[in-house]
Formats: sequence, structure tokens, C-alpha cells
Amino acid sequence: MIKMSIPSFKKKSSSSSNSARTIGVRENTGYKVFLVFNTILMAIVAVATLYPFLYLVAQSFSSEKAIMAGQVKLFPKDFNISTYKYVLSTGDFLNYYKNTIIYAFTGTILSLVFSSFLAYPLSKKELKLTKYLTPFIIFTMYFGGGLIPNYVLVVRLGLKNTIGAFILPMMISTYYVLLMKSFFAGTPKDLEEAGELDGLSKFGVFTRVVLPLSKPIVATMTLFYAVMYWNNWYQAFLYLRKEKWPVAYYLQTIIRGSGANDQDAQKVAMNIRSCSMVLTVLPIIMVYPFVQRYYVQGMMLGGVKE
Repeated sequence: MIKMSIPSFKKKSSSSSNSARTIGVRENTGYKVFLVFNTILMAIVAVATLYPFLYLVAQSFSSEKAIMAGQVKLFPKDFNISTYKYVLSTGDFLNYYKNTIIYAFTGTILSLVFSSFLAYPLSKKELKLTKYLTPFIIFTMYFGGGLIPNYVLVVRLGLKNTIGAFILPMMISTYYVLLMKSFFAGTPKDLEEAGELDGLSKFGVFTRVVLPLSKPIVATMTLFYAVMYWNNWYQAFLYLRKEKWPVAYYLQTIIRGSGANDQDAQKVAMNIRSCSMVLTVLPIIMVYPFVQRYYVQGMMLGGVKE
């Protein structure tokens, strides 16, 4: 009986190992197919995303005649920089760029500070008022006072034609606050308790323990707020005079008036839009690589639940 049982045991073990190897081969094959498919798909998405921007750059360096003839595809045709000379020499372009840098930098810092100060308490379930404040804050995502009440409020506060009129109406984004709240909720409580045992106050725990652990979400929100302030022109349209315009609104006025009475403007009317877009987006493209590594991590970790 012993001799008969031993061979049968060996057959079972050998068959199980063969099946495991077969499963391993199938998994490897499927994974390779997935990699190939994923690479092709990502390449298509990258080309579809990158081509319009490259087309804009090529168009901004091309002549009006080449653009009208449809000869500009991916590279400039009849290379020239007349459009850039026109835009950079019209009015106080550098002054508007300086205004935009000041607005974006100041607004981003203030937005990060106040958004984080609001999000951190909301992430604490032990606070009794949290369950009442959170719905109240979410309510502001869907309902607002409207254009006229906001305009009257800004004017009554004496903020018209000031940097406050540009920054304050959009200083705190409810959606971004909720993202930060979800991220802060995932911070290990043991570390916060250890900080309190070391003598830190609640503010000290937040600034010296929580924030250093929150670099992904802080970097992500920095990018979001900076882009929001950099591209914003509507607040300038409502509240600011010409000398305090941001570059986004200034370039929009050039685009609107590019075909009017100015002969130089008419000459570059076909590619002035492309030039304006390139000049507007260039600083953001230069900053993005420095925060890109935190971007996906910050967005994903904000939604992870224990």
C-alpha cells in the first residue's frame, strides 16, 4: 500500500506544477498583450493631445499667407516672428505679465493657506461641528449669490481696481478643499498624537507634522490654483482698470481687436491667436515638470480610504 500511494502522490504534484506553469504562461502572455495595447493607446492619446499645441506653435511662427493657404501642419512655414514682435511691443505687455505673476503668486499662497486651514478641521470626525459645517460648505459648490450681488459686494467693500478684487472672489475653491480634506483624513493619527505628546499645539501638529506629510496634495493644489489665477480674465474685466490688467485679459483684447483698423494688426490677424495662446501657456508649461511627480499621487491618495 505504501509503494502504491507514493507514485500517486508524485503524479498529483507533477500535474499541479504543470498547471501552475501553464497559468503562469497565460498570465505573462495576457500581461504582454495588455502592455502593447496600453502603449498604443497612450501613444494615440499623447499625439492627439500634443498635436494641437504644436500646431499653434507652428502657426504662430508662420506667415499669414502660408496659414491662409493651409500649408502649416506641424512645422512653421515661411518662418517669421512678426507676430511676437507685434504682441510684445503693443502697449505695456511686460507690465501686464508682471501683474499676472503678482496675482498668481499672491493668490496661490493665500488660497493654499486658507484652504488647508479649512480642510484640516473638517477632516477631524471628533469635532462636533464638522458634520454641520461640511454640508454647508458643499452647498456653496452648487449655489452662489450671482454676478450682481458679488459685484455689489466687491464695490461696497472698496476693493474695485485692487488686487483684492481679483483674488478674493475665488480664493477658496470648495472642490479643492474637499480634496485636501480627504487627504488630511488619511494622515496617521499616531503621528499627530506623538506630536502632541512632544508638546506641540494643534497648530504645531498641523504645520510640523501634517503639512510635511502632505507634499503631494499641496503640490497638486499649488498647480491647480496657479493655473486658475494665471488664466483668469473675468475678474479683471469686472473690477480692474487697464493699468492693472493681467496678461490673459490683455491678450484677449488683442484677439478681439486684431482685425479692426490697425494695418499691422490685420497683417498678423491670422496667427495672433496662436501667438497669444503660446505666450499665455508657456510659464505654466515651464512650471509643470517640477510638480508633475506629485500630481497623480496627490489626486489618487486624496480618494483612498482605510
